[in-house]
Amino acid sequence: MTEPTADRTDDERREEGMRVRRAVLGDAHVDRAEAGTTAFTAPFQDFITRYAWGEIWTSGVLDRRTRSCMVLTALVAKGHWDELAMHVRAAVRNGLSEEEIGEVFMQAAVYCGVPAANKAFGIARDVLAEPPAH
Repeated sequence: MTEPTADRTDDERREEGMRVRRAVLGDAHVDRAEAGTTAFTAPFQDFITRYAWGEIWTSGVLDRRTRSCMVLTALVAKGHWDELAMHVRAAVRNGLSEEEIGEVFMQAAVYCGVPAANKAFGIARDVLAEPPAH
């Protein structure tokens, strides 16, 4: 568990957030996001790195596997298909098996709808068929 976020500076949250963001999403994804940062998008990149990754993902209350299950479900519920493939890869990086990812989508089918889960299964099928990243 990391120290409480209230006891850390913005710079410390940003640094820890970048470490976790890279661990969860992979260096290649984060490097692409950083390379595409403009003066317009820089405040948002700072926000998600410092807050989402540096406060929420580092709280130590929930483990990364649980967080990945929650993120997958939320993305299915809201139909955020552009983000789902990235977070399927992150879920695998966080230790979820193919069977567990499928179970998350089965649960989502009950609470978010069969069409949404069907779409999620299709996206995940393609991601899980990709060769492993190095």
